[in-house]
Amino acid sequence: MSRLKPGRVNAVLARDWELGNGSSLAAAEEFMHGQDLFVVITVDHVFGEGTLHNLVRAGEPAVLVDPDPSSGAWDEGCRVRIRGQVAVAFGKHIDEPAIDCGAFLLPSEAFESQREAAAEGDHTLSGAVSRLAAYRRLRAVPITDRMWWQDIDTPNDLRKARSQLRRSLVKDGDGPVSRYLNRPVSTRISMALAPVRPSPDLISLVSVGLALVAAWLLATSRGILGGIVIYAASVLDGVDGETARLFMRAGPRGAMLDGVLDRVGDAAVMAGLGVWALSGGSGSSAELITWLTVAATAGSLLSMASKDRATALGLPPAPERQLGYLLGGRDGRLLLVAVCSILGRPTLALITVTVTSAVSLALRLRIVRR
Repeated sequence: MSRLKPGRVNAVLARDWELGNGSSLAAAEEFMHGQDLFVVITVDHVFGEGTLHNLVRAGEPAVLVDPDPSSGAWDEGCRVRIRGQVAVAFGKHIDEPAIDCGAFLLPSEAFESQREAAAEGDHTLSGAVSRLAAYRRLRAVPITDRMWWQDIDTPNDLRKARSQLRRSLVKDGDGPVSRYLNRPVSTRISMALAPVRPSPDLISLVSVGLALVAAWLLATSRGILGGIVIYAASVLDGVDGETARLFMRAGPRGAMLDGVLDRVGDAAVMAGLGVWALSGGSGSSAELITWLTVAATAGSLLSMASKDRATALGLPPAPERQLGYLLGGRDGRLLLVAVCSILGRPTLALITVTVTSAVSLALRLRIVRR
């Protein structure tokens, strides 16, 4: 950790760690001077994105609790007695439904509570927190249905955590193509790449590179191979954002680069379709194909531009998940292009992209202008 964040992470040796995790808390005391509140997280717990936000923002001593844990988690967990949204006692002997999630927002008095517990032979973190709760209000912050956490004690727990982490990479606004076709593949790629920790920007560049290769294949009338590469580019387009969220590296700069590269890839693919249609004897006039290529390209670019503009102006977002069923988003658009390319119908691809993009854009404008 010190190598990953030099100057920002201090690795401290807890010499008496075998006595209990309260000793690990005590080892950090010298680094917490002057801190009114600090976060304590047990190292064998994994949390989904956003699960810790309410705890960190509590503004007072608090503990993250699961009010409705599974039977297995309840058997293994440290139970919490809650009275009026305040945690008053901790321990496996307590017959209460809630358990703590291994995350706390503690005051500096917690170190004195730990010493008191250790003097009585209790070197656990729950012992220190129980003594703290006896004289200091400790707010119980519950997790909600959309949050998840996992205590990892066994190989099976690790498999569960990986599965939950992978599923959490799916975005709420994903349309049917992303949710049911792309994400099952892209999230597995992201998890497989996780040990390598690739740069999300590098993945964005590889994705647009595939789109450019697909455009060249289409322009040379290689529809089957081009369609396959287009779908691969569409799947990989989700991996950059997933890895950014997985490593907590998501930010406006990466999103900006990804958006620009996506537009480059879209324009190239539409151009490739146009060249193929012009040279492949589609039966349509060159003028019609030219206009279809322009319209499909404009629709592709305006699809993202309209969403970005609405966000920049603070307008309410359109229901993108529902609009996704029209296949006017990038995932649906590239799927249509891939299928039509494999079928050898470049003109049909241009027509479907134009129509679906136009309908989606019109509905999005109508919704946000209400």
